[in-house]
Amino acid sequence: MKNNEQINRRRFLKNSLIAAGGVFIAPLIESCSDDPTDIDSAPDNLKNGGFESGVASFDPSATGIIIWTRYSVETDAEITWEISKENSFSEILRRGQVKADVANDFTLAIDVQNIASNTKYYYRFYNAKTKEASVVGETLTLPAKTDNVNEVKMAVVSCSNFPAGLFNVYGAIAKSEADVVVHLGDYIYEYAPGQYGTNPYTNELGRAHKPAKEIVNLADYRERYRQYRSDKNLQFLHQKKPFICVWDDHELADNAYRSGAENHQPEEGSFDTRKMAAFQAYSEYIPLKTGKDQRIYRSFTFGNLLSLYMLDTRIIARDKQLDYTNYIDGSGNFKQTQFQTDLLSNNRKLIGDEQMTWLGTQINADTTTWKVLGQQILMTKMLIPAELLMLLNQVMTEIAHFGNAQPSTMAALSAAIGQLVILKTRYLQKDPTLTQQDIARITTVLPYNLDAWDGYFIERERLYSILAGKKVVVLAGDTHNAWLGKLTDAQGKFIGTELACSSVSSPGLESYLGITTDTKKAMELAQAFSVLIDELEYANLYKRGYLHVKFTAATSLAEWRFVDNVISDSYTVTTEKTYTIS
Repeated sequence: MKNNEQINRRRFLKNSLIAAGGVFIAPLIESCSDDPTDIDSAPDNLKNGGFESGVASFDPSATGIIIWTRYSVETDAEITWEISKENSFSEILRRGQVKADVANDFTLAIDVQNIASNTKYYYRFYNAKTKEASVVGETLTLPAKTDNVNEVKMAVVSCSNFPAGLFNVYGAIAKSEADVVVHLGDYIYEYAPGQYGTNPYTNELGRAHKPAKEIVNLADYRERYRQYRSDKNLQFLHQKKPFICVWDDHELADNAYRSGAENHQPEEGSFDTRKMAAFQAYSEYIPLKTGKDQRIYRSFTFGNLLSLYMLDTRIIARDKQLDYTNYIDGSGNFKQTQFQTDLLSNNRKLIGDEQMTWLGTQINADTTTWKVLGQQILMTKMLIPAELLMLLNQVMTEIAHFGNAQPSTMAALSAAIGQLVILKTRYLQKDPTLTQQDIARITTVLPYNLDAWDGYFIERERLYSILAGKKVVVLAGDTHNAWLGKLTDAQGKFIGTELACSSVSSPGLESYLGITTDTKKAMELAQAFSVLIDELEYANLYKRGYLHVKFTAATSLAEWRFVDNVISDSYTVTTEKTYTIS
């Protein structure tokens, strides 16, 4: 971030030395000392010892930042934290002490408040008794609302599956020019070893999930977070950049909704008990300004340039997803009328009335240039020809049951894609020779993914009425593939642009369709989607990477950056697609 105004040094020193820094130890709030002279200076000859999980910072604001670590060697150990403007810590801005306690899995989160805005800080933790210290973390505070900001740079990322490969994408972001990391969820996965994400490289790389089971209770979730936080690339990124996070489903269970999840079965116990365990572990390892409140929606202001609204589209209000299989009658016919009735019901909720009202109030009050929504799932209307959807589903079903799709099914899919692209091209060119049957093949469409906003049409229209007339960018993750979409309401009015990132390591559509090693086929399918789906501008269906977005007063420049592999410590980063929003 760049600010045209210089910080008032006298005001900075006054705020820094007088104001208190609160301690947030999930889920408890405690007080701490704010006087650097109250505690002895850091001892010499420090070693990392019990700080093997590294450090992290979360939820920067114009007045503060949450700094985090975990100390696991000594119960009730007195841990000292320090924050400074100098990486040498020659001048300590703030210092305090806190106990590492088993009740919070020895995690420590300190909410340091009343420090200067738009400033880079360094922080560390140490145990003076044992002479153990963490690595030095780097973080920042955001510009004040009244500051004139030239640019903001965000790295947008989601979906890191430990067994699926190395977290090279996190390493690439750590070395990038991004100011902050916006993590849109699926920070961990709940699966057992051998399930989703496991591949021939998993054991070779030593990345089988721990514990060796599907995680369902508090101890399980904590152990899984500890495993993910052991990854060197993730540790490095947390050390270098502040995170702004929301959860998606896999922090709990696959395809979660308000009262259940596809990957939660009755024999696994109470869903509510599992949900509370998952949220407890999340609050310990990813502390947010909202504390343990499940209403994690909140906003961040980057001077006069940008407002970022982090939403929950997953847990607090979502009704159960619709399922196409429930609309197939005994003769194999699709019950279109019943499906449309249920899909367009006014009662179906995704983010819910309370969150919608909050968002509307925020957006109407904010005077920033850009309104950016950080949320989990695709908002773009991904409506594809029904016959193509059926064929894609058949391929995925065969792969799930037999390990491979039948050659005849793949041949039918390829033929249908070729025919439909030709028909859609002719349709867009207003070819008068098209028959009604031809037109029906490309205009009879269904949502590609009912877990996305496409499964909640009416609430999306309510959201669009709030966003209309604003400079809107929507960020999305979840799908493990990269997308660029133009958002339009039911009347065809342009609302904004959606930028969706690929995954850190989780396999995407290319895996479900069995074309992981066939990049040509994956590219052809992506190009076909761009033609057949009206709102879709770009897709990449096989690469792992992240999204980098630079916001200025005039434009937003999006770059889809990818790593060339997730199975070797040696990797290269390339930018495949750039897109400017004005």
